[in-house]
Amino acid sequence: MRSELFGSLPDGTPVHRWTLERSGVRVRVLTYGGIVQSVEIPQRWGSAGPSDTVDAGTVGVVLGCPDLAGYLAHPEPYFGALVGRYANRIGGGRFPLDGRTYHLAQNNGANSLHGGERGFDKRVWDAEPVEHGVRLTRVSPHGEEGFPGRLRVTATYTLDAGGALRIAYEAVTDAPTVVNLTNHTYWNLGGSGNAGGHELRIAAARLTPVDVEQIPTGGFDEVAGTRFDFRTARKVGAGYDHNFVLDKGVTASPVEVAELSDPASGRVLSVATTEPGLQLYTADHLDETGPFAPGDGIALETQHFPDSPNRPEFPSTELRPGAVYRSQTVYALSVRGFAV
Repeated sequence: MRSELFGSLPDGTPVHRWTLERSGVRVRVLTYGGIVQSVEIPQRWGSAGPSDTVDAGTVGVVLGCPDLAGYLAHPEPYFGALVGRYANRIGGGRFPLDGRTYHLAQNNGANSLHGGERGFDKRVWDAEPVEHGVRLTRVSPHGEEGFPGRLRVTATYTLDAGGALRIAYEAVTDAPTVVNLTNHTYWNLGGSGNAGGHELRIAAARLTPVDVEQIPTGGFDEVAGTRFDFRTARKVGAGYDHNFVLDKGVTASPVEVAELSDPASGRVLSVATTEPGLQLYTADHLDETGPFAPGDGIALETQHFPDSPNRPEFPSTELRPGAVYRSQTVYALSVRGFAV
C-alpha cells in the first residue's frame, strides 16, 4: 500500500492517491471525494485464481479519470465518489425533524441530490493507512449544505483476503440529523465499451416507484411481471435509475444482494451490503462530450431509500447524538468458467 500526490485543487489543496493491492486486485482511492479511481484485476485471472499477480497484465473494470482535472471538469456523474451527507434525492430540498423543517441546497431542480452543491464527493478527506487499506476522515460542520449537526465521518477502504473491496462507513453527530452514505462507482466488467449487455441479478421483489423528478411517490411496487424483475439474472439493457427494496432489509453484517456479470469475459461482480436498498443506474445520462458515453458503466449504489426523511414508512435515516451510523458494502470480483 502506498500514497502519492495526485494533483492540487485550484486553491492549492493537495490531493493524494492511495493504492491498495492484495490477492491479484489493485484499487486506487483518492482523498478528493473518496473516489475509487480504478479497480484492476489480472487480465488472465481465473487460470490460477486470486494468486495471480496484478502486474501480470491487468484490466480495469470501473469508470475513472486519469487525472484530477477530469474529475473537476466532470463532477456530476460522481465517478467512483463517496456520496453524502445524503445519497440520492430529498424531495423539495427540505425535510422535517423534531418539529423543525430544514432547507437544503437544491441542486437537482427543486430537490437535493447526493448531498447538495458541494457534497462529500467534492471535499478533500484526511487519510491514514490501516491494515490492507486506507481510512478517510472528515468533519462536516453544522449547516453544511443545510444539514443539521456537526457530523464526523470515516470511510475505510480495505481489500479482503480474496481481493474483495470492502467499504465501511461510520458517523457520529452532536445534534439530530439524517445520514445516508454510498459509493457511486460505475462498473464495466468488459473493461470498455457499452455495459448494457451485462447480466444482473438483484434479490428484490419490490421497488420504490417515483414521479417524473425521481422522487418516491410512496409505498412499494412489486417487480413481478415487469422490466424491473431481476430476481433471476438477465440482460440489464438501459433506462434504469431506480431504488430496489432488498428482500433482506437492514442487516448488521453484509449479505449478498446482487450479482453483475459480463458473459463475454466471464467476469463477475457480487455485491453484499448491510443496506436495505440498491439504486440501479445504467448511466444513460453520461455526456457524450465527457470521458465516457451513455451506458458505458452500471452503478449499483447500496443505500437507504431516497426521500426517507419525508417518508415515515421507509427505514429511518435519522442519527442522534450518542448513536453511531454504520454501513458496509463489499464488492467481490471473480471469473466464471474459464480464463480470460
